[in-house]
Amino acid sequence: MAKKSITRRWIFNNLGVIVLALLVIEMVVIYAIQSYFYNSAKQYLISKLNAVTSVLSIHSQDSSANFSAEMRNMLETFNEKDKIELMAVSANGRVVLTSSGFSPDADAVMPDYEDAMETGEGSYTGRLSGGEKILAVSAPISSFNSEYSAVRMVTSLTEIDNTIRGYILLVTAVCTVIILIIVITGLYFAGSIVKPIRQISGITSKFAMGDFSVRIDNGSDDEIGELCTSINHMADELSSAEAMKNEFISSVSHELRTPLTAIKGWAETLMVDGGENPDTMKKGVGVIVTETERLSQMVEELLDFSRMQNGHFTLRKDNMDILAELGDAVLIYSDKARREQIGIIYDEPEMLPIVYGDKNRIRQVFINIIDNAVKYSSPGDTVTIKASEKDGRITVSVTDTGCGIKDSDLAKVKTKFYKANHTRRGSGIGLAVADEIITMHGGTLDITSEGEGKGTTVTISLPAKTNNN
Repeated sequence: MAKKSITRRWIFNNLGVIVLALLVIEMVVIYAIQSYFYNSAKQYLISKLNAVTSVLSIHSQDSSANFSAEMRNMLETFNEKDKIELMAVSANGRVVLTSSGFSPDADAVMPDYEDAMETGEGSYTGRLSGGEKILAVSAPISSFNSEYSAVRMVTSLTEIDNTIRGYILLVTAVCTVIILIIVITGLYFAGSIVKPIRQISGITSKFAMGDFSVRIDNGSDDEIGELCTSINHMADELSSAEAMKNEFISSVSHELRTPLTAIKGWAETLMVDGGENPDTMKKGVGVIVTETERLSQMVEELLDFSRMQNGHFTLRKDNMDILAELGDAVLIYSDKARREQIGIIYDEPEMLPIVYGDKNRIRQVFINIIDNAVKYSSPGDTVTIKASEKDGRITVSVTDTGCGIKDSDLAKVKTKFYKANHTRRGSGIGLAVADEIITMHGGTLDITSEGEGKGTTVTISLPAKTNNN
């Protein structure tokens, strides 16, 4: 099937309607011009004919005058005989006298005479037997004299038709110029739309192939320009997402390789040693267990992220004690923080309201946040954990004195695949998963930092259960 371009559609639709409208307008204008000239000529002949009948009426009232002689004299001295022929029609309906001296054909039709005899006036536009177009008007005079029944004036319409034809050519030329202007401006306008669309089509095809290096040239500030700007922005975001995805794959590969290498190394050591050295056995098994837990945590994060992307991430909500889940998360990292010489201060309140949520997912968020606080801290730093309730909302804050976050990275740290600090381990999706979990609970997860080397604060806000829940 042939491709239907915007230009072709515009030509067949809009331009077709415009041309049809102009043709209708031209026909109306031509009809109006023709009617104007023909009516003007007719009124002129009628006025001349009325003048003639008035003179004949005066002669008919003069008993001393010879009416036939006066009729002949009027026709012979008619001053416009070069343009108009004046005729006298006898009582039997035949033209007996003419101002030109030539008698018309005996079989010539005179509808205007017939109408005049019936209604008192008549006019006729038609052609002679020779093809010449004429206009004729008649007026009855049988009341003046019994010898003559009417007088008739006939004029040629050749000059009038030539004048009308000139106006027709002028109107046609004007319509043609209008159509040409519309075509030129329309094609230019259509081109201004089609050209960037074709450019967009070609560049988006490259985007589909994974090439985000090209951008659309944008030289307009209209809707097309806005579209080009939006597509270029989309390309920037896709390029950034692609870079983060590639970095994520590289980071995850590295994160998986490290514990696997440790597990494999210690497994080989234990296999060779055969368990003869209890200290080596204990140390090796401890490393294997630790790294296996680390692998399990990363796999769970990846599975959760996959469920989020596919829309299969669900919660099993019930009444829960948020202090119990927070306390478990703090306990999990207390020994690890002590080994890494990082202090943990837990300001635990006596009681907090019940929260309606998924306790496993909430604990997962706490573990992720505390793990990040410990991970991005150095020996001698402190992680402070606080929990409180105000105005029906429970707030949990985790503050560390670690490496902090740059202002340029702060807005992106919850974005999937994004890692603000590449020197620390992690997949870059933990915060994205945590933020999604808190959002699904009707809460918020905010991250603030005063800058690099000044620590970070993560604040989680969740709605407390009310009697209406």
